[in-house]
This record gives sequence, structure tokens and C-alpha cells, in this order.
Amino acid sequence: MAHSLDIDFYESEDPIWNPALLTIPVPGIRKMVNLAANLDDVIHLSIGQPDMPAPEHVVEGAVEALRAGQTGYTMDAGLPELLEALAEYYGERYDRHLSPENIIVTTGATEAIYLALTATSAPGREFIILDPAFMLYAPLIRMNGGVVKTIPLRPENGYQLDPQEVIDNITMNTYGIVINSPSNPTGTLYPRETIEAIVEEAAYRNVHVISDEVYDHLIYDGQEYPSVLSCCSDLDHVMVISSFSKTYSMAGLRVGWLIASQGAIKKLRRYHMFTTTVASTPSQWAGVAALRGPSDFIDNMTAEYQRRRDRLVELVDKTPHMTGYMPEGAFYMFPSLPEGVNGSNVALRMLREIRVCTIAGDTFGDNMNNALRISYSTSLEKIEEAFDRIIPWMEKQDFS
Repeated sequence: MAHSLDIDFYESEDPIWNPALLTIPVPGIRKMVNLAANLDDVIHLSIGQPDMPAPEHVVEGAVEALRAGQTGYTMDAGLPELLEALAEYYGERYDRHLSPENIIVTTGATEAIYLALTATSAPGREFIILDPAFMLYAPLIRMNGGVVKTIPLRPENGYQLDPQEVIDNITMNTYGIVINSPSNPTGTLYPRETIEAIVEEAAYRNVHVISDEVYDHLIYDGQEYPSVLSCCSDLDHVMVISSFSKTYSMAGLRVGWLIASQGAIKKLRRYHMFTTTVASTPSQWAGVAALRGPSDFIDNMTAEYQRRRDRLVELVDKTPHMTGYMPEGAFYMFPSLPEGVNGSNVALRMLREIRVCTIAGDTFGDNMNNALRISYSTSLEKIEEAFDRIIPWMEKQDFS
């Protein structure tokens, strides 16, 4: 079956493989989705991609590029028209000067994260990451010999980050701090004062801040997004990563980017040539159309996700043995189960017994094994139906 093949591949210790691959864990999300593929009538609260179709003008941007024969390579840094559009967009949004030379276009934000972390991590270099966190960061650091220092986030605080705790953990060996706001898996948005405190101290201590900002438009309750770009005096110690995947429902088109100093971009361009070479050309033209076109899609999408978020908070509050909070961004919630309960076992049992697919907390670190990630990037009707199954199932559980 598909899922057993995947697990065999990831767990293989055959000496033909680079031992560094052993730092990459079996991906919990892929394992659950593959298991669910062999079952009928599964409701997915697991998928981390928008369920809405991309805007028509974005689709047309790609189609027009294809029809015009735009199927060759772009410049290695990216399509010049896209680089210019990104520089203008971020310059206006955060009121700071950016040039195309501050940006590299990548094959999704995943490649941007890969470039940033594997180009900087090295034996003895220490990186601070948060726990729970998106599962990509720690393995990329470790596979290059870097050291990961985690800061546990607490559900009773809505997984908010204490900037002083980050500052207190900076040592002589600290090279970088990785932040992701709003967070995957928690949906937590860090306030401006938190970002400013970390960025300012990091610059003073010659430490880099790598900021994953792929959910920077999925912000609720009328809040303004505090990007690292709006909190730093210069770009010498920061790398900011984002993509079109979540903002314009373009996950499969694979266009992301990294913003940094011109010197850093020059080095990363050379590295980029030996990874994916360039992002998809028609997809980059779709990105130009996204940035140059209307923004009502984002407003409508955000309003819909906020409506789902509000209902999910109510449903989790009604669910026995599950403790929630109010996420302020992205489309995830990370409710906790009673202390000592194994979230992986709960997730597997829920999938097998009631056909609801969630992701266990240990996918995202070691701090919250008694949690589940719930994605509300699915319809409100599906969310309601899922909890029609979850609530009575939870009522029958004895976790004492």
C-alpha cells in the first residue's frame, strides 16, 4: 500500500543513503493522509492548503503565459517582472525601500526555507526554534550539523512567545532564530512588540532572524500584520520568506520568495542554481497577475476563514477532553488533550473509528505530544460534520 512504501523509504537505514537523511523524521502529516486514503468517508481536518480556487485573473496569468510560449527558464533570481512587482508590493506595504536585488524567487516557500537553513547551518552553529513548530526547520538544521535549541510554547498562553525567553537563550554559539507568525501548527500571531524585541536583540548580538511569513495575509479580527520587514532597521541580519500558496490559493503552482540583503541574495542565487534552478515560469507570471490585480479575493478568503475559526472555537469548547484557545491567524488550531494522553494514539483511533483525520502534536516537536492540529481550510459543513462525530466519541473516552 502507498503508506507502507512511504514509511519504508523514510525509515531506511541502508548504507547507500547519506546518514544525514536519518535526521529527517517520518512525516506525520503524510503518514496520516496516506492512511486516510485507504479508508472510506474520511473528513479531513488535516490538510494545510486553501480549499478555495485561485482567482480567475491569477489563472489567466498562467494560461496567457503558456499561450505566449513562456515555457523556458527565467533569470536565476526570478522573472524580472515578478521581482519588480514584489519589491513594489513590499515597499508599499511596509513603507521601506526594497529593490529586486533584495529578492530571490523560489520553488515555493519550502525551497526558500531550505536555502535559508541549509546555507547557514553548520557544525557548532546553534539555532533557536519554537516548539511546536512547522516540522521542516529542525531537520534541515540538523542534517547540516547545526544544533537545535527549542523553546517550548504553552497552550495556557495560547502558544504566545515570550521574547525575553528567546533573548535569554541566545548564547555565543547562537547563529539564528527561526520564527513563524502566524504559526503552523498553532495559528498564533506574535504581536509587534515581540517581533521588535527579538529582531533588535538579534541584530545587537549578530544573530540572524529567519522569518517564515507564508500566512501573513490570513490575519483575523482586523489586526495589522507585524512583519519582520516592518520591525528591522536593515536587512543585514534577517531573511523573510513567503509565497503565493496560502494568499492566492496557489499551492500547486509552487512560487515563493526570500527577502534579504543584496549580499545574502547573491550567495543564495548561486546555491539556488544547484537546487531547483528556477521556479515555474508560467507560475511566476501568475504571481505577477496576483500582485497587479484586485485584492478582494484575499478579503473574502480571510472573512470566510474567520467565520470558520469562530465556529471551530465554539465546537472545541463543547468537546470533552479537548482544550482550545483563540487562534489569530493562519487556518490551524492546536487544542490540547489531558496531560499524559498520547495525541498520536488519539489521532489514529479517531481516523480508524470515526473517520476524522487530524494531525498529532508530536509531528511538530516534543513539547506537545498531547495535542492535535486541526485545520479549518475545509468547508464549515465539513467542520460541523466532523465534530458531530468527534464530540460523542470523546464523551466515551476515559483518559484517566
